[in-house]
Amino acid sequence: MDKDIIIIGGGPGGYVAAIRAAQLGLAVTVVEKDKLGGTCLNRGCIPTKALYRNAEILNILENIDKFGINVSDYSIDVAKVQDRKNKIVHTLVSGVEQLLKANKVQVISGEATLKDKNTVTVKTIDGVQDIIAKNIIIATGSVPYMPSIKGSEEKGVVTSDELLEFDKIPEELVVLGGGVIGLEFAGIFNAMKTKVTVIKASTTMFPSVDSDITKRYSAYLKKQGIEVKSSVDVKSIERQGGKLVIKAEGKKGEMSITADTILISKGRRANVKGLDIESLGIVMDKKGIRVDENLKTNIEGIYAIGDVNGISLLAHAASHQGVYAVEHIAGLTNEKYEAIIPDCIFVFPEVASVGVTEDEAKKTELQYNASKFMFGANGKALSLGEGDGFIKILSLKEDDTIIGVHIMGPHASDIIHEGALAINNKLSVEDIKKTVHAHPTLSEAFYEAALGLKNEAIHIAPPRK
Repeated sequence: MDKDIIIIGGGPGGYVAAIRAAQLGLAVTVVEKDKLGGTCLNRGCIPTKALYRNAEILNILENIDKFGINVSDYSIDVAKVQDRKNKIVHTLVSGVEQLLKANKVQVISGEATLKDKNTVTVKTIDGVQDIIAKNIIIATGSVPYMPSIKGSEEKGVVTSDELLEFDKIPEELVVLGGGVIGLEFAGIFNAMKTKVTVIKASTTMFPSVDSDITKRYSAYLKKQGIEVKSSVDVKSIERQGGKLVIKAEGKKGEMSITADTILISKGRRANVKGLDIESLGIVMDKKGIRVDENLKTNIEGIYAIGDVNGISLLAHAASHQGVYAVEHIAGLTNEKYEAIIPDCIFVFPEVASVGVTEDEAKKTELQYNASKFMFGANGKALSLGEGDGFIKILSLKEDDTIIGVHIMGPHASDIIHEGALAINNKLSVEDIKKTVHAHPTLSEAFYEAALGLKNEAIHIAPPRK
């Protein structure tokens, strides 16, 4: 056969899988119909984090007098904001292109269709061609889900893809959906002085995050001036004059909410459009393409990784799965796919989580210990002016093994990897205790929370007897 592997999709799952395949000496082709880097680099993780940095700076400016600095006036140049964001995206996409080229990975720009279990038909600007390989990896990611709401076609009703390209700051933004993407955008535009309202159909927020964090985060949203309306059913959207008007119904009856822009953020769905997976009989479920413990579909030789299989809609999960799938194809592993995946949410303050939550521990009747350390007692956090939040760690009572780490506070997305390393390597409280943590750093909060599991924390008042 022509190739060892054909990878459909050049996002963080696909391109990482391709590079790992090349490292192992496998002949690999990547087919990408849009831009390399996928949603993450082009319309997701990276551009939103560029805007998040703008929001961070604006939040600092809002409180700059606390640092003894006087700033009389400032403004936002949207064109420059977009230019900076786009340059970052371009730099990283170009980097992926160069990495694939350096690893001698063939990249074909075109739309792929599955012809049979070994053949992919690719439609390019030059025509149609068939590529044959021993194995196929589907890595086509996901797309925003658009619910059926009357009036959702009105101008100004957008998904996250369109909102990223804003050319002016809306006076009023309504976010339909209280998930990660919606709340990240809520924080970004709130920092830009947009009046933000979040409308949720449920009462829960971040269902996979420890409830200690979600309860406190709800209070921070209110403090920041972001209004949240829970248990609200949106009936329709219509335009009245220069405004969009949402007609909805909540616990107290009917309501109308105005906006300049409405972000539909109701989650994402597996992107299988054009693949023709039905003709091969590839099985799908509500999450996406169904895979087994080795990330294989029900068709021999065809794997599905990343968002498209619905296991974890995170870029780093897709990359990890990509490496595993290639190594499984190469015969380097026969173990079933398992992974400790940290989850990071870029709101204010940042939220990050890995492992078992206390809610899960209680539900499954685990015998555990829990300890919290507040960032308000951490020197580095106070120096940054970011003393809000805490680190919470869970361990098994029987042997003090770390099983869960949950953070809300400054640089939570960086600190969480201490937790991921601890859980993945089954480290105990004693292992953390033996690891010297530099001072003054935010990571000292992790150290203190771990010591608190055995009532040995230095900077926590001893429990009352």
